[in-house]
Amino acid sequence: MEITKNTTMGEMLEFDRGIAVILMNNGMHCVGCPASIGETLEEACTVHGIDADAVLAQIQEYVANK
Repeated sequence: MEITKNTTMGEMLEFDRGIAVILMNNGMHCVGCPASIGETLEEACTVHGIDADAVLAQIQEYVANK
């Protein structure tokens, strides 16, 4: 699966629950919230004031090294 800033939180977590650790380490503690599941990575980062490109890079590195 290719993860982009347009990938929803639900899609990412369904693909690999380990991504939740990266999200939480970046201040997104709402990964289990039903409302967040439909948000894209970019939308979730914007809401939390987090750099979506930086989080995406961490997620892509994690997935590439699995």
